[in-house]
Amino acid sequence: MKLLVTGGAGFIGSNFVHYILKTYPDYEVINLDALTYAGNLENLKELEGNPRHRFVKGDICDADLVDKLAKEVDIIVHFAAESHVDRSILDSAAFVRTNVIGTHTLLEAAKKAGNLRFHHVSTDEVFGSLGPQDAPFSEVTPYDPRSPYSASKAGSDHLVRAYFHTHNLPVTISNCSNNYGPYHFPEKLIPLVITNLMEGKKIPVYGDGLQVRDWLHVEDHCRAIDTIIHKGTIGETYCVGGNGEKTNIEIVKTILGLLCRDESWIEYVEDRKGHDKRYAINFDKIKNELGFEPQITFEQGIEKTVAWFQANESWWKNIKSGDYEKYYQKQYKK
Repeated sequence: MKLLVTGGAGFIGSNFVHYILKTYPDYEVINLDALTYAGNLENLKELEGNPRHRFVKGDICDADLVDKLAKEVDIIVHFAAESHVDRSILDSAAFVRTNVIGTHTLLEAAKKAGNLRFHHVSTDEVFGSLGPQDAPFSEVTPYDPRSPYSASKAGSDHLVRAYFHTHNLPVTISNCSNNYGPYHFPEKLIPLVITNLMEGKKIPVYGDGLQVRDWLHVEDHCRAIDTIIHKGTIGETYCVGGNGEKTNIEIVKTILGLLCRDESWIEYVEDRKGHDKRYAINFDKIKNELGFEPQITFEQGIEKTVAWFQANESWWKNIKSGDYEKYYQKQYKK
């Protein structure tokens, strides 16, 4: 199989590229990424010279480029997205462009290429916010996005479904909970906590820190997408959870313990605008129909993640300093 992976230099996308090339010795990947701030070629350093991996710097809104690449592959696996809620609050235009218009451009390319198989990676944030006693999100939960980011992802989900119903495009969608693991961009909670502590900086915690998220190790997410693209039913959506509901303050205190720090390192800050209180995923459908369930517990995964950041200090320091962008500027014109 030959895959076009969009956003394959980002956090989840790069993990998926590594996973596919390691798991399937006869598979090839064309990796399309615009190398915006969250795209990092250092995530792909181990693949330099690998004949089964071809990197293309490009924009998913570039119809000519996307049309050309779609003709070369058997499936598009679409990760590329603007994904940071705080950034979407400050400036939502890039989110609408990439997440909605970019997805539309890819869907059109898949249609023109003869109704190419298309898997769309989405988020649980499209479902809105849960109360403490509410049932977890599932495939039948009504959409109720609360931020410009989640609204743009909801729009892309609707487009994907529309292309299935209107054009018989062979699509699947996955809505996953919060990921963590190697190559996680350090503006997000878990890597921010780890790297701030390693730098001797305090940890900012929004509001009371009691916001709840379901955490899924990125390796388990890659396994779930692999399962869906090989076994999933065309036209269906699968929710992917990690069985790991934790409050933000629990996450922070766990990492403090792993790095032998006390709670004086916590700095409570003003809460985010429209901050969703709780996300949780019911993944019974993918478990019962496709046989997937996460293999990495949060306790195992967070230890592995802290160890990875300790072992890859130059990687995250390059990001925090901005030096990582110089790495690809040498190879690609901005």
